[in-house]
Amino acid sequence: MSAFVLALVAGALVGLALGALGGGGSVLAVPALIYLLGFTPAAATTASLLIVTATSLTALFGHARSGHVRWRAGALFAAVSILPAVAAGAASVRLPQPLLIAAFAAVAALAATRMLRSSRATSPTEPGAVRPAKALGTGAGLGALTGLLGVGGGFLAVPALVTVLAFEMQAAIGTSLLIISVNSLASLLTRGATTSGLDWTLIAPFTGTAILGAWDGKRLAGKASGPLLQRTFAVVLLAVAAFMLVDALT
Repeated sequence: MSAFVLALVAGALVGLALGALGGGGSVLAVPALIYLLGFTPAAATTASLLIVTATSLTALFGHARSGHVRWRAGALFAAVSILPAVAAGAASVRLPQPLLIAAFAAVAALAATRMLRSSRATSPTEPGAVRPAKALGTGAGLGALTGLLGVGGGFLAVPALVTVLAFEMQAAIGTSLLIISVNSLASLLTRGATTSGLDWTLIAPFTGTAILGAWDGKRLAGKASGPLLQRTFAVVLLAVAAFMLVDALT
């Protein structure tokens, strides 16, 4: 199978996950770019930010039309994330590649674990009181994660918005896309010089099918079982995390 076709297929899967779950799809983008398309870890995280930004903005538009975006709260949450995202983005290009891969494997495993836990919940949990300090800390951590590893961090943003800011799930998914978009754009500002060497003949089709997949993912979320989608995606993420960790350690 040619690299072009692989880029099309991988992009569609990333977009589906992002549109359906409000996050997690970008965690697949980096390993797909590294192991399927031959990108270096540093180039893959930069390319992932480009893909995630375009896809998140597309998915955000769809959720906004449905009234599922809390603009004010999302903007405040994202504002806290910007500086950590910029700082981490600048630091990431100086880290050893095996360390980047190992860190990414850990994040993928964390994402999978969170998805499995939430999918097994039999009833919605009661949100607690809004805790500003925890919200600020979560926003800053999310920005750093985006800048360092090129992931949107929706798998952290969605549960944080539900438990810390007492959002209902649909609003959390829609608002997380706003946060992801802002963080990704901020991180890209520090990587402008690293985009010149990227293979745009692969990034363009990857991004194109990811955008289309995001629209399909939103429709899929309204038809398929949310817990089933999360469990399936979590199993895939665990396998990816294990493979990347072995690769980093050997």
